[in-house]
Amino acid sequence: MINEDIPNLSAFDDESLDKAFAALATQANDDAAALDGPEAVEAFRLEWLGRKQGRLNEVSSRWLKAAPPEAKKPVGERFKTLKELVERLLDQASSAGPTDAALAAEAIDVTLPGTRRLMGAEHPITRTLNELTQIFAALGYSVGVGPEVETDFYNFESMNFPPGHPARDTQDTLVIANQERRPLRDRLLLRTHTSPVQMRTMESQPPPVRIIIPGKVHRNDAADATHSPIFHQVEGLCVDTNITFSDLKGTLDHAMKALFGSSVKTRFFPSFFPFTEPSADVQISCIFCGGKGCRKCKQSGWIELLGCGMVDPAVFAFAAEKQPAYDPKKISGFAFGMGVERIAMMKYGISEIGQFYAGDMRFLGQFV
Repeated sequence: MINEDIPNLSAFDDESLDKAFAALATQANDDAAALDGPEAVEAFRLEWLGRKQGRLNEVSSRWLKAAPPEAKKPVGERFKTLKELVERLLDQASSAGPTDAALAAEAIDVTLPGTRRLMGAEHPITRTLNELTQIFAALGYSVGVGPEVETDFYNFESMNFPPGHPARDTQDTLVIANQERRPLRDRLLLRTHTSPVQMRTMESQPPPVRIIIPGKVHRNDAADATHSPIFHQVEGLCVDTNITFSDLKGTLDHAMKALFGSSVKTRFFPSFFPFTEPSADVQISCIFCGGKGCRKCKQSGWIELLGCGMVDPAVFAFAAEKQPAYDPKKISGFAFGMGVERIAMMKYGISEIGQFYAGDMRFLGQFV
């Protein structure tokens, strides 16, 4: 239909062009004068300015692009004038006040119920982070935060990872490019754990310290059902006089019961971490079978969940460089760390860690 309204031009002299464009201008004015409401204005816009079937698009294709080289300038000038006319008519029609009929059609029935806006919900990782934070906040712990881009010193050296330690291997650690000219301790990397916040906190305040450190960490892990190069940790640090391993066991036993239920039991096995001595792995009785043995716990009745230990005196020695109060002969402390995704997967029965990051609303909608 539009093609019939915009015929091909057989002549491109000034008289022919004036006549052709004048006819379109007259038609635009007549169409604009007949507009009687918002729907008609929108139809006018689409008829004249529509990208695919608008009349001006047809004029451009049939007249401007088909014009011989010597006629393109006069055609283009007239096309510009016509387009400005149409846009001006559209602006005038859009700004004109609505008719009484239009006002009546748009009247609001105040007796109708309002539109209910759906409430959002916490992401399962955020929910688990907040739950862990609340548990330890009830025990007097504050929240510590720090940068995700860290120096080698805070991420490794101050945590008793000496140069050459396997954890510094670039196969595990994501390092920032072009750091070779810097001293090793000043080189930047993406933190592999939230432990650097422990040292930053101790440097900024004397003991006693009780902090919980939730945050994102990065490791060069291949993504699979249980691993991701980006994940979240919650670490804790408690430093004071006469802190013992019994305090550590009691704290974590209380936290696991608050998280998974009062029937959950905990047990500790010797382990090794560079920044704690002695160190332990913590297992909880299987929350799926109650400790009887199932596929989830590999028939053992126990699930390994986190690591912990007493803060190594070497770590206190690094803190004492800025805060002399961290004398390992006078104070002691414990630290622990756990993966948030692992806990969330257990609590909500999720088998694939990648579902947390896929942004699939069908998955996330379960947690509304």
